[in-house]
Amino acid sequence: MAIRSLEIRAKVIVDGFRTGLNRSPRHGFSVEFSEYRQYAQGDDPRFIDWKLYARTDRSYIRLFEDETNLRCYIVMDSSRSMSFGTLGYSKHDYGRTIAAALAWLLNRQGDAVGLTLFDESVRLVVPARYRPGQLRRLMVSLEEPVSGSDTNPEQALEHTARRLSKQGLVILISDMLAPVEQIQEGLKLLRGCRHDVIVFQVLDPAELTLNIDGPRLFQDLETNQQIYADPELVRSEFTARINEHNRQVRAACDAIGASFVLMSTDRPLELALAEFLQARRQR
Repeated sequence: MAIRSLEIRAKVIVDGFRTGLNRSPRHGFSVEFSEYRQYAQGDDPRFIDWKLYARTDRSYIRLFEDETNLRCYIVMDSSRSMSFGTLGYSKHDYGRTIAAALAWLLNRQGDAVGLTLFDESVRLVVPARYRPGQLRRLMVSLEEPVSGSDTNPEQALEHTARRLSKQGLVILISDMLAPVEQIQEGLKLLRGCRHDVIVFQVLDPAELTLNIDGPRLFQDLETNQQIYADPELVRSEFTARINEHNRQVRAACDAIGASFVLMSTDRPLELALAEFLQARRQR
């Protein structure tokens, strides 16, 4: 997180993470059959069509469409609540680093990646593409500052569902500090369209434990409402409420088959990639 350039930060995370991965199981063939060509020395014999060989006494290889594997939209919360942070960086810095690392990983494996930024409405959309310059465009867009006086993930998810005409992947990155009903309705629409959905809930450790010393004035970053409170006196009720909210968010994801990952901003960022790949394997 000390690296100022988001693009370099993402590259360092992905390169470090990929060092520990085994060789990819992909063989360069997608699932959609295209045509035949005659077998040549060095071709993988697993792709010989033996039924055709039985009829013609000639060996032919089944070719497949070499197309983009996946169309993915990263839906990133850029509301002002994401600007909170107690570790020298905010939830927004942490969340957009996850987005940048995932965009880098997906782009490098040939997938089309797009981006949606939202607060109370959709602020910016980068259409999902796989072409030169797309990754750079995503990185520049992720540098946009936080804004807005509210958070409305439902509208952003509905907007993304309309842009995905074919089955794809949607990655939602947010603190999820919005009514659970809003979140649930947006996720339902995506899953109803048979899209895979992975939700990264990003929270600062202080939001989970209220480990803050001394009475002080607290201010809502979106509404500017102020409350004077002693964390020691309200910690028990606060943690009970935030834990119940997070439980409901997880339950909403589980109910519709969306993968859910809670990321506290003190966790190593490469764990987000590990969680992402684990969710994909489960699919």
